[in-house]
Parts: sequence; structure tokens; C-alpha cells
Amino acid sequence: MSKQPKQAPARRPSDPQVPAQRASAPQTSTELSRRRLLGTVGAAGAAGLVVGGAGGALGVSAARSAGRDAAHEALTTIGSTEVPFRQARAKHQAGITTPLQASGHLVAFDLAPGADRKAAAALLRRWSRTAEELMAGRTPDADTGVALDAGPSSLSITFGLGHSFFDRTGLQKQRPVQLDPLPEFSADALDPDRSNGDLWIQIGADDALVAFHALRTLQKDAAGSARLRWQMNGFNRTPGATAHPMTARNLMGQVDGTNNPKPSDKDFDERIFVGRDADQAWMRGGSYAVVRRIRMLLDDWEKRSRHDQEKIIGRRKDNGAPLTGGSETTPMRLEASGADGLPVIPANAHARVAAPESNQGAAMLRRPFSFHDGFREDGAPDAGLLFVCWQADPLRAFTQVQRKLDSGDALSPFLRHEASGLFAVPPAAEPGGYVGRPLLEG
Repeated sequence: MSKQPKQAPARRPSDPQVPAQRASAPQTSTELSRRRLLGTVGAAGAAGLVVGGAGGALGVSAARSAGRDAAHEALTTIGSTEVPFRQARAKHQAGITTPLQASGHLVAFDLAPGADRKAAAALLRRWSRTAEELMAGRTPDADTGVALDAGPSSLSITFGLGHSFFDRTGLQKQRPVQLDPLPEFSADALDPDRSNGDLWIQIGADDALVAFHALRTLQKDAAGSARLRWQMNGFNRTPGATAHPMTARNLMGQVDGTNNPKPSDKDFDERIFVGRDADQAWMRGGSYAVVRRIRMLLDDWEKRSRHDQEKIIGRRKDNGAPLTGGSETTPMRLEASGADGLPVIPANAHARVAAPESNQGAAMLRRPFSFHDGFREDGAPDAGLLFVCWQADPLRAFTQVQRKLDSGDALSPFLRHEASGLFAVPPAAEPGGYVGRPLLEG
């Protein structure tokens, strides 16, 4: 649960023992109530994007249930929100049901040559200690000072373990079957140098400097123990940028993320988190993250008329409503036909193909970032989606849905899947412990 933190004083890099007070203005009752409200919202859900209309943002319904749409929060309150790190306050790691932040980094590391299980444990202990400090808005000793003026800014840091981690640490018998490599899909054009990895970190924050500071600090912590494999940067809309909470749009301009699973769903935990009956006890309460870098062919997409775009997606572009009518949250009527006898939502529309009804109820919690990495040689934007989804079993969720999309999705010609990874994300660290301790010391 997000909560209003007790602001810890920032330390000056030149004198880490002498506290320096953050500048603060007198707070009105309105500002204080907004701060409390901002903290309340964090308990309710996650925001996200997914290519197409079948999944994505959870933050809108969560915000409304918390009464947040009475007035959007002032930007001056953005830095005050703290996300908990340890299991004493949250069973699952942060960054899964945490509302999606404005700025993010995804980064993978490989253990250094000669690094063993003991070295991996020491690194995860170091990383966990650093993450707890940073997420509380505190700055470690000998810090760079990049984020000295900011509060925690909803910073979340999430740690995952790749398939190869278990080979490197001699823990093959503890590797869950759910971590078996993803199958190949016909549309894949994956770069192995930007895929997989022994260790994975997801960083999100509502302030870009806070997010960068966390990335840089964790990278320095890894020195001598692990080397960088790949790193990707993403963004989303900043909280408070719209007059009221609303579902985000992706870089194709589509309202994107209407039907994401919600924590209020009775089967939410069953779908997203590993249950008590899991073979590997150390993963109980954890989740599996699938990561994909999906480049959007925006030049080709933007040449299509709005009518064509809506037929490809299966939803209206202005408000996200299904082509069968209603509002954004109105259920799709997949059986509806038009005067021509054809389905109103085409058979290959993305929203239809990806819908749980088309995939034996398969669902995953999508929580991605958009990205823009400049322009390619032909002038086309190197931009799209850093797709991150969460599930208790990737085979029954991501793989099942992606196979269906791979066999006939009208959106596929406008997408390129360029990198991929699958990671086991253990539950939050217990008091006094670190992420992954039951695995590494069990």
C-alpha cells in the first residue's frame, strides 16, 4: 500500500552525517488532503498500456474507487508518495500492482565470470538494502546527489531472476518449470543481445531524475558482481496531467488499457500471483514477468484512416468504446453483426483476438511503458512499447494469448517484436532479509 511518508532529510554528499532540510512551503489543508488522497490511491491498482484494446490500465478504476476524480492532484504532491519495499507492509514486490509511473527503466544484468551463489546472494542483499533506502526517499552515503531535492516520487524497484541465473548459481533443481523459455512466434525478430539475462530490474518513478538516480545507484552496486546486459528507457503520462483520471493512450493514439484485471476481481491473485501449492516454495506469492520490446511502425499506421485504425483495433479512437457501442467500459458484443452481415468487430480485430473470451479466459496484468529511442536511418521513429505483463503462469497467460495473436491479428503488420525476456519475480523481502533469500539460503 502506498502511504504518505515521513520525509527523511536529504544528506549532502560532502558531509553524509549532517542532515540538510528540504525546502518546504507552508501546506494548506487542501494540499495535505491531496497528499493523503495520493497515498490512498496506491493501494488500489496498477495503470498500464498494452498494444490494442484488450488490456492495460488499472489506475483509472482504482482512482475512482478512492474518490480521486473529484480533483486531480497538484503536481507539487507528486514527489510525496512512498511505495513500500518490505513484506511487513506488502506481500508482493513493488512495481506489480503499483500505479504505473511517468518514467521507467528496464535493465538486465549477467553475473560476472566466476560469480557464484554466494556472490549472487551478496548482490541481491546489497540491491535490496539500496532499494529500501531509495524507495523511502533517503539517499545512500557517498551518493551522487542527483535526487537530493526530491521525495520518493512513487519510486518502485522490482527484482527478477532469469532462466540462466539458476545455471550460474547451481540452483537448477529450484528452477520453476514456468521459467522454461518462451516459444518462438512467427512475428519475432528478436535481438539476443537485448533479450533475457541472469537478473532483471524494473524501475518506475513519477520523477525522471529519481528514476535515473535509482538506475545509476543500482548499477554501481553491481560493480564486480554483475555486468550490464541491456537497458531500456520508458515513459507514460505524468499523474495530474489530465483534468481527471483516464485511461492512457499508446503511441498509436489509441485509448489503451480498458480491460486489465483489477485487484477487486475475485480471481485476481490466482491469475497474477503464484499460489501456496507451487512446487517451488520460494516463489509462493511471487509472479512471472514477460518483457517485450515492441516497435510500432508509426509511419505506416498514421497513413491509415481513422476508420481503418478503429477496424484494426476493434474500438473507437476518441473514447476507447467498442465498435458495438457504449462507453469505454461497455463489454464488447463479439456476436454483433452489421447490416452487411459481417461482424461489427472484425474477426481479426486486435481487441477480439486478445480478449479473454477468445483465449479460454487467459488474462495477464499488463503494465508497460512507451519508448522513443530516436529515429532510424529512414527517418521512421524508433518508438513503441516496452511491454511488461504479470501472471502466475506464463504458459497459460502470455503464451496462450500471443499464440492467438500470432495466428491472425490485424495489428501485427504494424508491430515488430525486437527483444524478449521471462523472469521469475520472488515475493517481497521479509523483514531483515533480501529479495530471493529463501531461494539462495534455503
